[in-house]
Amino acid sequence: MTENSATDRLAELSGHGVSIWLDDLSRGHLRDGLLADLVGTKHVVGVTTNPTIFAGALAKAHDYDDQMATLAAAGTGVDDAVIAATTDDVRDAADLFADVYRRTGGQDGRVSIEVDPRLAKDTEKTIEQARLLWSTVDRPNIFVKIPATKEGLPAITKATSEGISVNVTLIFSLDRYRAVAGAYLDGLELAQRAGVDLSGIRSVASFFVSRVDTEIDKRLDALGTDEATALKGKAGIANARLAFQAFEEIFSTPRWEALAAAGAHVQRPLWASTGVKDPAYPDTMYVDELVVDGVVNTMPEKTMRAVADHANLRGDTVHGTYEESRRLLDRLERLGVSYTDVTDTLEVEAVEKFDKSWAELADTVTAALARAGVAK
Repeated sequence: MTENSATDRLAELSGHGVSIWLDDLSRGHLRDGLLADLVGTKHVVGVTTNPTIFAGALAKAHDYDDQMATLAAAGTGVDDAVIAATTDDVRDAADLFADVYRRTGGQDGRVSIEVDPRLAKDTEKTIEQARLLWSTVDRPNIFVKIPATKEGLPAITKATSEGISVNVTLIFSLDRYRAVAGAYLDGLELAQRAGVDLSGIRSVASFFVSRVDTEIDKRLDALGTDEATALKGKAGIANARLAFQAFEEIFSTPRWEALAAAGAHVQRPLWASTGVKDPAYPDTMYVDELVVDGVVNTMPEKTMRAVADHANLRGDTVHGTYEESRRLLDRLERLGVSYTDVTDTLEVEAVEKFDKSWAELADTVTAALARAGVAK
């Protein structure tokens, strides 16, 4: 596989209208040029982060030692030190993507930073931190990530109404996806009434894919029947395809057309959790099977390199699948695999996972401050 042919696969994916974003960010990759190389040669036009990514970045390298020493000397507390480190990385990454941002008219060139997951059930504090992160990074090409919990929905509306661009994360169910899109439209309408320029507001809705298969496959294995086995590894893709159907419906209504006429942009679907969890499955299937114009696919570096090497791209793999996708979810229900229970479970587990990662991040920063001798 030559470098040119590998790059051509990513170019082909991009040519189908899929924005390729990297699901990773570290100060080391900002400094060693890896991220710049991915932007320059691999068609990467955005970056997403989360507490797990930052916890790993701070724990594995000494790139943050100098900053931690400075913060410790100033008597900075742990939470403030976490925000300082993460917002600095996101700001630097946003600057790296500034040309992409301008070239795409603000659609891409985006870098996401997540609110503290401990606030996932607190609407007002989520809004406060969204404002803090937006103003601290102070770059037009960032997204503030807000989880799609019930308490997060009004925070999405409020942040959008204030002109903050939001990446809504941790979406698992179709009902919640529709609620997220509704929250975005509510925010745009409030912004319009307040005189905010709608053309400056962007949003993506991060619909998680592989985790759906992980949970459903576990339940299918417990059933142990041939029919159950035959359905493994299919629900995540079907669920995402039906989310795109919902996207098409929502963003073709008279309500949306009125906002679009005022300069608003659609809230693009973003395929998240696209690294394959089960090694029995093709390692590019959550890319190959979700190709459609107008979406983002944010990939771990390992998945991105697999796509570059051997993706099975066949054009649009979403349109024309809606009926089949609905039948598949119906079959799961008939087998006793409750869609609602699965998606509710996944949301709870996802928030808990990010809570744990945030705690690990705080522990790492605490240790770094302690090494400087003046931890708070």
